Amino acid sequence: MRRIKLTIAYDGTGYCGWQKQDGAVTVAETVENAIRKLTGEDVELLGASRTDSGVHAMGNVAVFDTESPVPADRFVPALNSFLPDDIRIAASEEVPESFHPRFDAHKKRYEYRIFVGNVCPPMRFRYVHHLRETLNVDAMREAASYIVGTHDFTSFCAAGAQVKTKVRTVTDIQVTKDGDEIVLTVEGDGFLYNMIRIIAGTLVNVGLGRTKPSEITGIIEGMDRSLAGPTLPAKGLCLCKIWYS
Repeated sequence: MRRIKLTIAYDGTGYCGWQKQDGAVTVAETVENAIRKLTGEDVELLGASRTDSGVHAMGNVAVFDTESPVPADRFVPALNSFLPDDIRIAASEEVPESFHPRFDAHKKRYEYRIFVGNVCPPMRFRYVHHLRETLNVDAMREAASYIVGTHDFTSFCAAGAQVKTKVRTVTDIQVTKDGDEIVLTVEGDGFLYNMIRIIAGTLVNVGLGRTKPSEITGIIEGMDRSLAGPTLPAKGLCLCKIWYS
């Protein structure tokens, strides 16, 4: 038995997230169907990140076990021939059977994109959150600096998350301008349910002048979801990269 690691990119618009669900079209199930067509095997993908409905990815990672003789690097063109155009296998390699895509990851990078302007171009609306109001980027950068570090991120976690601890380490947040888009790039050892989208909503509140940058510390220490900003729409979020030791 061999374990194959896939790096997967997808446009999440047409999918009910990564995780398989009864009666719903998901990324994991679509990739599993492609593997079945290629190898004749019923496999179960083990993914690194269970992205929500509408969230995109450039570098999600998953593994599956197979007895197929297909060379590891040839799974890229072979699987892509069975996949829809909005899901692509970007890389494939053989890894030890002990490799776990979620537990062995030590850092992830997400981007959240905000288009600022009166009219969002139709070729971009699937990948950005559209705001018409001007944002104070300098204030957002100052606020982001308070989020970096190891904290209990209860205030930035959606209700119902079933985790042992809500302590996470955010190693870096960058707030940059890319033309008429503002890009939030967040890196850390792991993230809670909706954490990035709530961070983005909180920083937007800062950019709009509704929250002062200095209030971020109190929001974190309050450990109360109602203190932080709104959960921004999924379509602006993209899982960019996962690092392994």
